[in-house]
Amino acid sequence: MTDETRYKLFKLLEENPGMNQRELANELGISLGKTNYCLKALIEKGWVKAGNFRQNPHKLKYAYLLTPKGVEEKTRVTLSFLKRKQQEYEQLLDELEELREEAAALKPLEEGES
Repeated sequence: MTDETRYKLFKLLEENPGMNQRELANELGISLGKTNYCLKALIEKGWVKAGNFRQNPHKLKYAYLLTPKGVEEKTRVTLSFLKRKQQEYEQLLDELEELREEAAALKPLEEGES
């Protein structure tokens, strides 16, 4: 599981612990099977706890709650994800500057050819 997927999953679960796996899969843009795999991995690591809603008469609705260890891991993953996105942003700025320079160099040629 990538840091990005882990970050988004932690964020979704923190904001709405009652989301079911199908809703999580749709929000994450991944398959239901991969969502199930990711949740199981987070539960095995002790970062997420799954529990039944006691009020639900069918006992089929689960809540996925971040454990204290899960909150720590979410913080670590958030910082790592932020750092990576910042690097991507800076690379994109560099690429845009190069393209602007290239476009500026081409513009006089276009005007002269007309």
